[in-house]
Amino acid sequence: MFDTTPIVGIDEALRADAATDDDGVARADQARAHESAAEMLADRGEWRRAYQHLRAAMALVHLGDTPPVHVPEQLRREVDRLRRERAEAREQSRRDSLTATWNRRYLDERLSTLRDDGRRPVCVALADVDHFKQVNDSYGHAVGDSVLRTLVGLMRSEIDDRVPDGFCARYGGEEFALVLPGSPDADAVALCEGIRARVEDHDWSAVAPELRVTLSLGLGCVDPSCQRSDSAGLLDHVDELLYVAKRTGRNAVAYRDGTGEVRLAGQAAARRGIAAVARAVAGSGRPGRSDP
Repeated sequence: MFDTTPIVGIDEALRADAATDDDGVARADQARAHESAAEMLADRGEWRRAYQHLRAAMALVHLGDTPPVHVPEQLRREVDRLRRERAEAREQSRRDSLTATWNRRYLDERLSTLRDDGRRPVCVALADVDHFKQVNDSYGHAVGDSVLRTLVGLMRSEIDDRVPDGFCARYGGEEFALVLPGSPDADAVALCEGIRARVEDHDWSAVAPELRVTLSLGLGCVDPSCQRSDSAGLLDHVDELLYVAKRTGRNAVAYRDGTGEVRLAGQAAARRGIAAVARAVAGSGRPGRSDP
């Protein structure tokens, strides 16, 4: 932590006498100390205190040759610059570099905020690209990367149309988390089924000839206030539902109905063995999700 003890106060800086013997070295040292303190406080987001230290620094630097009336505007521009730099750095640290969507760090932060809020339920889906390894093996990793970028665009478009405050985040590899705050269960199921169908029906030939891409999704709608302190607590049971969608034929949305029974949405609802797979998954602990 930066030690501000030897830094002269703001009022003292403004009253400093330019004719004193130490106006060179001493004032320069104090100005640098104020600037360092301002940068540290700005990095923490404490803009008011950062502004005060910058004001003292500018007063020391320009004492005797710059009218005080110009100092506030100069300081405002400097604080704005620091704020922009911090905001840009924060944004970049929460974005996935490949797909430009949010990353796991942002996902964890938002889920924590939603859970702490506790005023409304939140629906969360995990979406996994079916047989993505085969895409990479058959077409190359450049095509695989293009698939993920295109997929994000399709998912975000569907979410933005139905849940303006929802978002998509890359969870890892070819897996994405879709967070739908406040969505009723039926609406969330319909949205995820819409995403699944949109991906299946998309013309992927622009990415690679004869390419076909499908998604499997697990969806859970829960009360954030009932979850554990980390995002894994919110996603564990959704992870199980994703595995059910995979094990029952892929290209499906798995969810629990009002009675707690595991169902598949849309045309996949007619598939057999859903209940048996769900029981096997529930009894096996947290499963892996790699395509067999």
